[in-house]
Amino acid sequence: MTKPPKPKPLLQDAEKPVRSRPRKPRNPAQPNLPFDPMPARIEPCLALLKSKPPKGPQWTFEVKWDGYRLAVHIEPSGVRILTRGGHDWTHRFPLIEAAASTLPVSTAILDGEAVVLDERGRSDFGLLQQSLGGRGGKKRSSNAVFMAFDLLYFDGHDLTRSELGVRRHLLEGLLPAGGQHDIRLSEEVEADGETLLRIACEHGLEGIIAKDRNSAYRGGRLGDWLKIKCIQSDSFFIVGYETSMAARGHIGSLLLAARKGNDLVYVGSVGTGFKESAAWQLRGMMDKIKRKTPPLHYAGRRKDLVWLQPTLIAEIEYRAWTDDGKLRHSSFKGLREVQDNAAVYEVE
Repeated sequence: MTKPPKPKPLLQDAEKPVRSRPRKPRNPAQPNLPFDPMPARIEPCLALLKSKPPKGPQWTFEVKWDGYRLAVHIEPSGVRILTRGGHDWTHRFPLIEAAASTLPVSTAILDGEAVVLDERGRSDFGLLQQSLGGRGGKKRSSNAVFMAFDLLYFDGHDLTRSELGVRRHLLEGLLPAGGQHDIRLSEEVEADGETLLRIACEHGLEGIIAKDRNSAYRGGRLGDWLKIKCIQSDSFFIVGYETSMAARGHIGSLLLAARKGNDLVYVGSVGTGFKESAAWQLRGMMDKIKRKTPPLHYAGRRKDLVWLQPTLIAEIEYRAWTDDGKLRHSSFKGLREVQDNAAVYEVE
């Protein structure tokens, strides 16, 4: 016959108080468990290009920074700095890494832009590239600062489902306005969009960003954030170049292409904006990817053209488009990094 189960201690003596086992002292080196798991990476929210600033009380405005989009992860094990494409660039921004490690928070994910500022306090993409050794360079930037404009994770809490107003409130508590350290707050500007855009353009800035203060943080280009530019600036493939013995790097002009579905389409050339050292470095890169035939349909009549594999991506400033789909008043700003996951312009 099966023996009856032995009664639990609680049921043996109803007169004795119920007690739990003695609690072991907590190891202070053990990190606190977060309320929400900390994500390894968050798909960044991207700004949708518009020609005019939006109107309405739900929109807030900031300066548009011209640099590399980064996410700074502050974790119990240390700091990680990820590019827009998810590549680890912690080693390339040692000052930003050191500044993040001193912030008064145990865990956090800051969203922002690494920039190098000129003597007037404007972000300069070319100066940032120089500080990193150019495209494909391995230098550690000693003068880049991180302009933080969003807080996605904070002390164990996932904030991506919270509205922007809540996230900004917490970010401003972590990074007070007016700071001059290697991590700074990208401040909201109290002005209507049209006035701010006019002032930004007068000061030679790239443009402004408008954000819906009621929106959650959603990855992709969904319209919660908008960008309005003073000068158009986009990324294009370099598909060839025109040689010139009188030009820097013997580059008379670069031939550019945009995407159109699964194909490439020629959008014109750029022959200005090259600095001496950058031109020769670019020429060295292009000499390694030459090809005998054009990678797209080209109906021009230029001579002395060298065709290239479409792997190099250039950031180009321009004023407008011509009626036949070519860039007008274009200028070379620099090469985009593969790790930056730059989106090549798409022709509709």
